[in-house]
Amino acid sequence: MILGLIIACEIGFWVAVLSGLAARYLMGSRRVGAALLVCAPLIDVVLLIAVTVHLASGATASWHHGLAALYIGFSVTYGHRMIAWADTRFAHRFAGASLPVKPTGAQYTKQCWSDVLRTSAAAIIAAGILAAITGWVADPTRTGALTGWYGILGAIVVIDLVWTISYSIWPGKSVLGRDDVGLPAAIEASDG
Repeated sequence: MILGLIIACEIGFWVAVLSGLAARYLMGSRRVGAALLVCAPLIDVVLLIAVTVHLASGATASWHHGLAALYIGFSVTYGHRMIAWADTRFAHRFAGASLPVKPTGAQYTKQCWSDVLRTSAAAIIAAGILAAITGWVADPTRTGALTGWYGILGAIVVIDLVWTISYSIWPGKSVLGRDDVGLPAAIEASDG
């Protein structure tokens, strides 16, 4: 039941985002678009309530409940960024806006370190949800499956940190002298 609800919430998140952006850019209704975009984070609240009610009714926690906490943590910390990403693509496609330049080199390294903080915050939120549920249910036999998620959350943060450290030591090369397509300017000049 919970796994199906997580999948439904993810689908609902993107339906809210895409319909909000469609209302904003295709229908020209900023108010309707904003109202639909506000529904996206409310979906996390629905999932949290459903998990809590499910466990309060006497259910035994499974890995699905831990996945719900992970989903909520990452949705809270990365949700705005995902919506902004989709918004820039809609604005480019339907309103003639330009796409942002993809960061490289030191700029990408800075973004990676920002993501480490964001991922750490997501893990802390998820761990807090797990701890709150475990404390609220107050029955270790029913919440034992949730304790394994702390290690998974830690591993996610460590993987993100290792990626960022490796990129800091061996950064990718900057794309100076390249155009939007990614071809070196010298090659384009020789083709003309």
